[in-house]
Amino acid sequence: MMLSRLAVLLSALTLLLALSGFLPPPTYVLLTLSVGAPEVGVWLIVAAAVAVLMTLVAAGPGRLRLATLLSAAATVLLSLLPLLRFSATSRRFDTAMHDQLGQNFLCTVPDSVRRSLRPRTLGLAELFTGLGSQQVRVSRGVVVGITDAGPLQADIYQPAGSGRFPVVVQIYGGAWQRGAPADDGAFAAHLAARNYVVVAIDYRHAPRWQWPAQRDDVRMALRWVREHVVQFDGDATRLALIGRSSGAQLALVAAFTDSLPISAVISYYGPVDLVDGYNHPPVPDPLDVRSLEAAYLGGPPSDQPARYREASPVSYASVIQPPTLLIYGGRDNVVLPRFGRLLEERLRAGGTPVVLLEIPWAQHAFDAITAGPSAQLALIEVERFLAWALWSAADARRCGEATACRLSPLAYSANAGANTVRANSSSVVGVVVS
Repeated sequence: MMLSRLAVLLSALTLLLALSGFLPPPTYVLLTLSVGAPEVGVWLIVAAAVAVLMTLVAAGPGRLRLATLLSAAATVLLSLLPLLRFSATSRRFDTAMHDQLGQNFLCTVPDSVRRSLRPRTLGLAELFTGLGSQQVRVSRGVVVGITDAGPLQADIYQPAGSGRFPVVVQIYGGAWQRGAPADDGAFAAHLAARNYVVVAIDYRHAPRWQWPAQRDDVRMALRWVREHVVQFDGDATRLALIGRSSGAQLALVAAFTDSLPISAVISYYGPVDLVDGYNHPPVPDPLDVRSLEAAYLGGPPSDQPARYREASPVSYASVIQPPTLLIYGGRDNVVLPRFGRLLEERLRAGGTPVVLLEIPWAQHAFDAITAGPSAQLALIEVERFLAWALWSAADARRCGEATACRLSPLAYSANAGANTVRANSSSVVGVVVS
């Protein structure tokens, strides 16, 4: 009897967790569950299977057994949905990348880099093990500048071998109020193992430090990268930025306003229009977006219109910017996915190469589960986008004259100078997968 009750309890808990991935979360705790549920579906299936086994071997009442079986079946069905949609979503993302960058856009990327790219399949083992450890060199606490709050530090991830490698500057998220360079370390190590030097930087936090302190810290770190990353085997002429949430907002603003060239920028679910975000927060609003923005920018938009304008990436979208990859969760209840579409539309109108990818089942911060189905989908495209932007060769003739292939800005620059890059980087695409 006790075993039957435990089986019912386990099956009910797994069902509630699975359901949390489909219900809008009104609180931070429920947001955490909503983020994780679609990404740990395999573990929920395992738990449901255990509940079924328990009820089958128990000598309990039939109604308890039936309740367990029904709850377990519902859990399995809900948990399988992201896995079943993975292949179709990946194909649509592949179409988006090819429409934007050329039907054979990786043709100018060295063969060794192309061979290292993730396949367009779901890594089933990784769903249980995560990305795993990587053989890379890590330097922590590297001082890249001095601020009023003290030293500005970074963690630097290097490939195990020597050489000159493209540089990716990573900016963590945390509502502008928390976080550290060590965040997303597994992702940084993954890129470093594929021959990128990843510089994970820090910045001062609100509410003690308000805008533009964070922007200034990113700029300070970028100056250091350009002057010193060669000491860590980095090639600062091949430089991309990547950020998550609040870090994505900083990455986008830095890429769109920096006086020196940046090859590409990648935004994971970043805020793009802080005025619109303040005036039209999500419903429900588990993080209280208005309070976060007010703490960051020193008040509401009516009190700080200039700061809200300067901190909004859409303010800079009317001119050609570095190639941009935007990744959003279709169920994001913190940064609504419509903001990704808004920035994509504005960048398109301004002539910037931009790809918008929307993962239909994903919540905000979906890649906190480093190898969940959503994180794997995003990583497939991030690897290809970085390969195109930072590894493309200058000579497209190696693809053959009949091959449709758009050179990356890096390759354009090698052939004809940065002005040609800006003039020829005007085609765009945005694909929303639902």
